[in-house]
Amino acid sequence: MNLPKVITDLVEAQNDFDSVAYANCFSDTAVVFDEGKTHNGRKEIEHWIADANERYKSFMKPINYEENATESILKAEVSGTFPGSPIVLKFHVEIVDGQIQRFKVTD
Repeated sequence: MNLPKVITDLVEAQNDFDSVAYANCFSDTAVVFDEGKTHNGRKEIEHWIADANERYKSFMKPINYEENATESILKAEVSGTFPGSPIVLKFHVEIVDGQIQRFKVTD
């Protein structure tokens, strides 16, 4: 599967539980939507993923990646310390200038 570098970096940072490297995949003005909450900017995203890593110990295994004009969708098997693990989630991603600008997690 051919993934953009920023998505490869994101998956690697997630699987290493590296919240700083994860947040660095996002622009300064990025927005993340997950579990009914919105996280704005790189610093909030870093805190969100650090908390999620601590609670869920999640690993991502990419299954499929589809690109279109406005948004791309990464489908990944996510496993960790949460009920129902593993599950398949969709990560709706808008990439601008090699960084993630918008990121939404759905099932």
